[in-house]
Amino acid sequence: MVTLIDIETALAEFPELQHLIDLVHAGWVFLPSMADGVVTAMHGVRMWPGGWTDAVRVRHTTDAKALRSDYDGGLVWERSGSLADVVHALIMLPPPGTPTAPRLVTGTAPKPWMP
Repeated sequence: MVTLIDIETALAEFPELQHLIDLVHAGWVFLPSMADGVVTAMHGVRMWPGGWTDAVRVRHTTDAKALRSDYDGGLVWERSGSLADVVHALIMLPPPGTPTAPRLVTGTAPKPWMP
């Protein structure tokens, strides 16, 4: 079990983790990818009513990618860059169905990764 002290220690050593915590507070769920007992990436997802999905993959503080797909798996928005830039873009992304939310399909979203 993760305790508050563990989180405080982790944040002291890796302040960039606060960005992922911000997403958790916004309703995101995260799962790690692991190899030989080491976390190699974090994958996050947020489901919206109507089948819309936001997803993010973080490999490093300088290597993050996020996307939004519609109910048919059509890619309507994506961003890549640093963890801070990608999380900021996700937080600023309007909810699906609002007038300023992206809805034009530009490609096909990748199939979800299952461990």
